[in-house]
Amino acid sequence: MDSPGNVSLPRGFLLQGFFEFPHLRPALFLLLLAVHLTTLGGNLLILVAVASVPNRPPMLLFLCQLSVIELCYTLVVVPRSLADLSMPGHARGSPISFLGCAVQMQMFVALGGAECFLLAAMAYDRYVAICHPLRYAAVVTPVLCARLALACCLGGLAVSLGLTVAVFHLPFCGSHLLVHFFCDITALLHLACTRSYAEELPLLGACLVLLLLPSMLILASYGAIASALRRLHSAAGRLKAASTCASHLTVTFLHYGCATFMYVRPKATYSPRLDRTLALVYTNVTPLLYPLIYSLRNREVIAAIRRVLERQRSRAV
Repeated sequence: MDSPGNVSLPRGFLLQGFFEFPHLRPALFLLLLAVHLTTLGGNLLILVAVASVPNRPPMLLFLCQLSVIELCYTLVVVPRSLADLSMPGHARGSPISFLGCAVQMQMFVALGGAECFLLAAMAYDRYVAICHPLRYAAVVTPVLCARLALACCLGGLAVSLGLTVAVFHLPFCGSHLLVHFFCDITALLHLACTRSYAEELPLLGACLVLLLLPSMLILASYGAIASALRRLHSAAGRLKAASTCASHLTVTFLHYGCATFMYVRPKATYSPRLDRTLALVYTNVTPLLYPLIYSLRNREVIAAIRRVLERQRSRAV
């Protein structure tokens, strides 16, 4: 149905994915499938391992929530991408309904936003553990962890709903072919008929809430941690305290670095095919790295995983 000015209200979109590379698609399918299964297995193993730990410390509870978010995050994007890669190579693209596209974008933003807030909550946990160790048990209680977890999810959900409504109220005209493998924000903005900066304001507002606000809290927490570490006279004590933050800092740099590069830039610099390639890495490789980073840097997680594997081995025998 066309509206005045050749502006159309689409019934759906076409996800181009990687249909223009028919010879690469089988290899890409196998690669993404292997990465996806490894990501699912790694996060599920962390969840099972942490669940087996009695009297779990708060950081492991946050780690569980991070694993759940990563599981859902990959399930929103990757299965659809794998299904599209298995379609006949002569197709122009994979159709997705207007509502389906909106739901996929909303869930993607909600989970990514919840992870942004969760990383800030984990930074606060490290701040209390290092700067106020004697008060840690009294301050970071299971009730506080549950409230922070809920706040992270609700915050991501609220921002994603507002952003989705704003983006899908934009007029779309001409081709409805998304040069992407999922309904990403930048790809949808590229299809919008308007060419003013006003259409970028919802994305800018979401970035301010999801990226700037949590990053300021993280910087404040680690500023206080650095100040506390300088006051420690023992080099061994400083090293031990810093090592507890290493995995969280690594994941934070990966998450915020990728998100900032992908979304905090003018629409004029948008390159559909480059963004599609970067998003392929962002949605597949980084979720694979997170469980590896936390597993290798957290002794409690390593010990829990060993117990789970030894239990499975003893049952097999």
